[in-house]
Amino acid sequence: MVRALVACRPIGRAVVLGSTQEEPTGEMPLGASLTRRSSGGGAVWVAPGEMLWVDIDLPRDDPLWDDDVGRSFLWLGRAWVTALAKVGVKGASLHEGGLVCGPTGRTICFATRGPGEVFVAGRKVVGITQRRTREGTRFHCAALLRWSPNVLARALGIPEGQWPQLKEVAAGLDVSADALLAALIEAMPKGSGS
Repeated sequence: MVRALVACRPIGRAVVLGSTQEEPTGEMPLGASLTRRSSGGGAVWVAPGEMLWVDIDLPRDDPLWDDDVGRSFLWLGRAWVTALAKVGVKGASLHEGGLVCGPTGRTICFATRGPGEVFVAGRKVVGITQRRTREGTRFHCAALLRWSPNVLARALGIPEGQWPQLKEVAAGLDVSADALLAALIEAMPKGSGS
């Protein structure tokens, strides 16, 4: 494994479940498919123009590697904060504490606060999860360009009475995916494998 960054551009719509999530009881919206990622966390709605999805591979011998799983996210969250500032997003902050799940946090990724994740005005804008192997880790990063909580809530079978509170947990960035990706690449720490 070498350090690598891969940007994924959605060409269709999907509900992406975390590795341990149960299959949802709701109806897949807008012709969406259902898929699963190899890392944990809650579900994410992926659709063209609504998210910048970036996977980052980091080998165990990389200088950025940290054996502490919680701390291991922080360098990446800092890179996202720097990238957001470069594209004009003001006030982005890094969550440096432990995992905090709200009532729907185990179900929806953007309803939690995890180490290294990024917030603007208290609302999550970048979610990060990881999958570790003997060779290294793969970080899955999702930057919201647009937040569509009702679509995801319907697919997951969350009662409509809970939908209004979901609108407040996250926010869309309203920035160009291309500009944000270029800024993230520029903000990535240099060194082994970069």
